Amino acid sequence: MIILIKLIFVHFIGDFVLQPRSWVTDKEANKLYSWRLYAHVLVHGLLVLLVLGSWQYGLLALLIMALHFIVDVLKLYAQREDTRTRWFIIDQSLHIIGIAVIWFILFKPSIDLLTWFNSQAIWLYATALLFLTFVAGVVVQILMSRWTDTLNDLQDGSLAHAGRYIGMLERLFVFVFIVVGQWQAIGFLLGAKSVFRFGDLKESKNRQLTEYILIGTLLSFAIAVATAMLVVFLIGE
Repeated sequence: MIILIKLIFVHFIGDFVLQPRSWVTDKEANKLYSWRLYAHVLVHGLLVLLVLGSWQYGLLALLIMALHFIVDVLKLYAQREDTRTRWFIIDQSLHIIGIAVIWFILFKPSIDLLTWFNSQAIWLYATALLFLTFVAGVVVQILMSRWTDTLNDLQDGSLAHAGRYIGMLERLFVFVFIVVGQWQAIGFLLGAKSVFRFGDLKESKNRQLTEYILIGTLLSFAIAVATAMLVVFLIGE
């Protein structure tokens, strides 16, 4: 496992510390004709050997270099100006997954994947996270729909889908806090959100907006708390 951790460490160093912005710009402009693309790939290979500290990992370094080259080229030719964020996530996900696959094939760690896959805790956490990120947002939206239309004319140019992502994050935070037994952190989170919202509510001086935000926040928190408590109870059985 330590080798996998070191490989991910190497990836972060190579992609985010030792890759200047000028290299990224040049790669996007010249793609396969950019010498910085090949220099970037070489840096990853050298870092693997340096961090692992032995030439016996030469094959591993070559495989990591090949993986990095293929994924980077795919991103360079597939991404557009309006899909940068999406391809950044895809790019990093493919790198991490590819590194894990290479590590697993070369080192054959003693991991019982079938037992892990059939673990009740794993499926409980996966189901809870899926529910809190996507399903709960729709539930809150539907439950709040009777008031949403009334407040549509109060929109003041907020970021697109900002409320959706704020709701996802706050539910995830609440879930994690309860799972690790840090209930007091929920109060801090609720207090922080109230502070940030206070200015908007004070300026709007609109009672309906205040009530709408309060109901939405409490509903979102209640769903997260109930989900986390259910998961903790089922795992503890």
